[in-house]
Amino acid sequence: HVQLVESGGDSVQAGGSLRLSCVGSGFVFSGYCFGWFRETPGGKREGVAGIHSEGNVVYGDSVKGRFTVSQDNAKNTVYLQMNSLKTEDTDMYCCAATMGWVPRRGMLQRAYYDYWGQGTQVTVS
Repeated sequence: HVQLVESGGDSVQAGGSLRLSCVGSGFVFSGYCFGWFRETPGGKREGVAGIHSEGNVVYGDSVKGRFTVSQDNAKNTVYLQMNSLKTEDTDMYCCAATMGWVPRRGMLQRAYYDYWGQGTQVTVS
């Protein structure tokens, strides 16, 4: 079965950097679309970044220019490089996956994704 496991969350000071990883198993990475979401304490999931193996990459407005999403199909891993972190970036970060084509406008919308990881906590102070 499809499984996603995130890691890399930590506590850092504002201005610092982190790299989150999402390792997938139970499926072939090629052809999948992946997204990074962050979940506020109130339960709302905000789309942070999305990437598809065919080359589409999108970012949420609040992270453009600071975060970079990438994937390594050989390692079945999707990364989120987070630079210039701000206190408002504090959240639980989850990765998600779905097979097939996703419209660009949907890559940051949770409804398009079928599989979710448990998340990794990022705290910026």
